[in-house]
Amino acid sequence: MSEGLRVQNLVVRYGGHTAVDGVSIHAPAGRLTALIGPNGAGKTTIFNACSGLLTPAAGTVGLFGDDVTNEAAPRRARHGLGRTFQRMQLFDSLSVADNVGLAVEAALAGANPLRHLLPRASDAATVREAVHSALDDCRISHLDDALVGSLSTGQRRVVELARVLAGPFRLLLLDEPSSGLDPAESKQFGDLLRRVVDERGVGVLLVEHDMNLVLEVSDWIWVLDFGRLIAGGDPSTIRESPAVRAAYLGQEVGA
Repeated sequence: MSEGLRVQNLVVRYGGHTAVDGVSIHAPAGRLTALIGPNGAGKTTIFNACSGLLTPAAGTVGLFGDDVTNEAAPRRARHGLGRTFQRMQLFDSLSVADNVGLAVEAALAGANPLRHLLPRASDAATVREAVHSALDDCRISHLDDALVGSLSTGQRRVVELARVLAGPFRLLLLDEPSSGLDPAESKQFGDLLRRVVDERGVGVLLVEHDMNLVLEVSDWIWVLDFGRLIAGGDPSTIRESPAVRAAYLGQEVGA
């Protein structure tokens, strides 16, 4: 199993408050790993530390065997780390294909700003091929010319996933990707995630509040509470864990 993302003894503090306290988790390539916990448990803070948006007080972040703890977000992206956010970051006035293509164009330009203005002759073909593959994998090729602003929330979530799939990313951080979806759309989105992991071999670390989706599609689940790791295991283990049920204050998990 590929190394993927490995977080060891991570500590994040905001002033005198410790938001994440000594957390160690692993999300390998080829596996769909979930990170769950009540609101304020530290999930998004861990995502921000993993993607380079904040610097931890202690601990390390590794990507595919390389220590990236002190590297900026763009360099982590070039190591193969892609991310989505709770609020969708799409351009409503652009087409689906153009939105998806932005990830490929940014990856091709890399750290060279001039390449954004003067792309190589072969870049256009590379972008078209990556966009076509991502749209096809997400079953939205028929929407390639549609303006993103005209789409439903469910369709926009799939476009966002297609965009991160179009980039050269081997490990994806997905932050509440089913937010705003109804139960049927959430089920379809979960099936899509499962297929993408199985067929492409990418790794996914998923933060998600829809516990039915998490328990249905995940290979492994990490559970946080008050910034600390309280459980880790496969879905059946997590479903029966008294510690997990206590963390959710009696909320039924997967009922």
